[in-house]
Amino acid sequence: MTSTENEKPIYLDPTQPLEDRVKDLIFRMTLEEKVSQMPNNAAEISRLGIPMYNFWNEALHGVGRNGRATVFPQAIGMAATWDPDLIEKVATAISTEARAKYHETMRKRGNTLIYQGLTFWSPNVNLFRDPRWGRGQETWGEDPFLTGEMGAAFVRGMQGNDPKYLRTAACAKHYAVHSGPEGQRHSFDARVTKRELYDTYLPAFKKLVMEANVEMVMGAYNRLYGVPCCASDLLINEILRKEWGFKGHFVSDCEALTDFHKYQNFTKDVVESAAVALKAGCDMSCSCTYEYLPEAIERGLITEADIDESLSRTLATRFKLGMFDPPEMVPFSSIPMSVVGCEEHRELSYEAAKRSIVLLKNKNDLLPFTEKVRDIYVVGPNAANLDCLLGSYFGIGEFMTTALEGIARQAPEGTKVEYKHGTLLAQDSANPWDWSLQAAPEADVTIACMGLAPLLEGEEGDALLSTQQGDREKIELPVQQVEYIKNLVVRGARVVLVLFGGSPIALGELADMVEAVVFVWYPGSEGGKALADVLFGRVSPSGKLPLTFPASTDQLPAFDDYSMDNRTYRYSKETPLYPFGFGLSYSKFTYNHLKLERNEVKAGSSISLQFDLTNAGDREAEEVAQVYLTDEKASVKVPIYKLIGFKRLCLQPGETREINFTITPEMMSLVNDDGQSVLEAGTFTVHVGGSSPHQRSVDLGLQPSLTARFTVS
Repeated sequence: MTSTENEKPIYLDPTQPLEDRVKDLIFRMTLEEKVSQMPNNAAEISRLGIPMYNFWNEALHGVGRNGRATVFPQAIGMAATWDPDLIEKVATAISTEARAKYHETMRKRGNTLIYQGLTFWSPNVNLFRDPRWGRGQETWGEDPFLTGEMGAAFVRGMQGNDPKYLRTAACAKHYAVHSGPEGQRHSFDARVTKRELYDTYLPAFKKLVMEANVEMVMGAYNRLYGVPCCASDLLINEILRKEWGFKGHFVSDCEALTDFHKYQNFTKDVVESAAVALKAGCDMSCSCTYEYLPEAIERGLITEADIDESLSRTLATRFKLGMFDPPEMVPFSSIPMSVVGCEEHRELSYEAAKRSIVLLKNKNDLLPFTEKVRDIYVVGPNAANLDCLLGSYFGIGEFMTTALEGIARQAPEGTKVEYKHGTLLAQDSANPWDWSLQAAPEADVTIACMGLAPLLEGEEGDALLSTQQGDREKIELPVQQVEYIKNLVVRGARVVLVLFGGSPIALGELADMVEAVVFVWYPGSEGGKALADVLFGRVSPSGKLPLTFPASTDQLPAFDDYSMDNRTYRYSKETPLYPFGFGLSYSKFTYNHLKLERNEVKAGSSISLQFDLTNAGDREAEEVAQVYLTDEKASVKVPIYKLIGFKRLCLQPGETREINFTITPEMMSLVNDDGQSVLEAGTFTVHVGGSSPHQRSVDLGLQPSLTARFTVS
């Protein structure tokens, strides 16, 4: 259906069905104009009233790379909150700021440049398979279920719930089986079993597509089973569109299509690369290749109808965002710029930061500091470092609080606070004398702000002190920091080790030498305030690790081995430094009275359980109760444990809360060697507690998990 020359164009009529509007607009375009809309930087078509628009924008933890914005904790830090409701609020705040900035730009300039649009290539729901991966900080951890829950909450907040318009468009990336090494990402061929593909690498993407209705999916650079992900019929058509019913548009990672002919030997030249990707269902190419589509038509590799099909999906996204409708009809167009970096959003960033902080050690309850602590010595390369608040893909906050600033503000008057830089991140000092070591023994406590920073880990080309193109060769704390902390301790300092970073850090003998260990990730603009409130006891730490902290690099399989054997808490038999799901509190939580409604259930039926959670301490605190399941008699390899549920609760001192949970047939199912989900008869063990059910959690001070068994017949 198209309109005549004398009628109002259907594509400009908001009362018409979306499909008709898209068809009408495509009908009016020449081939040259259609091709101009196929890359991420879509050109202006003035005769049709279409402004220039760039689809590339970022929002991993706030509106990124476009000036002023609220900076939330990096994604891996938000994952440590285990709080989907909070994450949906965070994403709602991000999309609210995005709308304000977009409409202000359109009012002033009439079009958008890169990083100024409403199509955000976030979240990253790749599995954090190996702790050496520099981009692991962008993910939601090593568990498929947790990643799906948190990622889906983020998408809901970004896209909103308006019946007609998207608040912004979110993107599930990088699809699929993609998690380093960064130096091989353009050529790597991931070879995993069908069981691993469907049980580990795809569940989060499936949840974002089928439950959160994510608008965009981005293809990864690498190959899967020999085929580039951005040209994979299996991934794009068979799984994404047919099996999961994905209706949005598919975009390549940036310059990924050039990898087909440059590094992967999959196509002969750039024209063939463009044709192969388009035919496979890649609707948009980032930064390359699709300008050769007319030549692909001339060669007979594609037809103009193929272009129309893909273009219909990318244009549909722009219509859903209200870009062809009068601004007064779009409910988000009048959001004022005053929301950007507003007090409410900074408070939300603070909430996310404080709930993300994980207390890993607290010898003799040194933390929180009491009034007896009158002399505080702050050292370390991250104490006054803004970079370690930000992580990757960040915006710029007007108000940024470093660890040093937060501690200075929170310390009671009459408490001495002194600061020395002490050591560099990963470089030797040029000065043969180090006076910073002299004052530490005299202080009541030394707060050593150490760990990682974006200079050490990140995307290919970003981490300037990385020799692995963004990845880490080893997960141990840099030797310069290790030696400095040892020198502090041997001189008699009582060290509280505050670690920044986006990935696990192995501590070796330092884990026993220091008094306390606090992990704060890349905590965002309010990170220093949140850290200080934890150290001084205004807040009880409640973060839980979204990934395992191995004891050493030696525990890890080869980085480029994508098999899940001996990886993550689900399959590793190694004893970790800190287990998945672990995190201490200033209070004490006890789990009691685990009951199953029955001990046997027929296949296809659910089974409910209940247990009591008690705050047995003397202060208000939050806890994340976790439920895991073990299939004891599976016919194929299955996880040792798998997370099937969690709940964050705030309890008053002495308060007991009864928690009810339902184990569904889907949770009991396994993925067989053909990649199919099946439910087998057998025995199952359910584990309930404040961490994954590893003996190491008990050794570190948590109550052993409660367990109960049931059979499926």
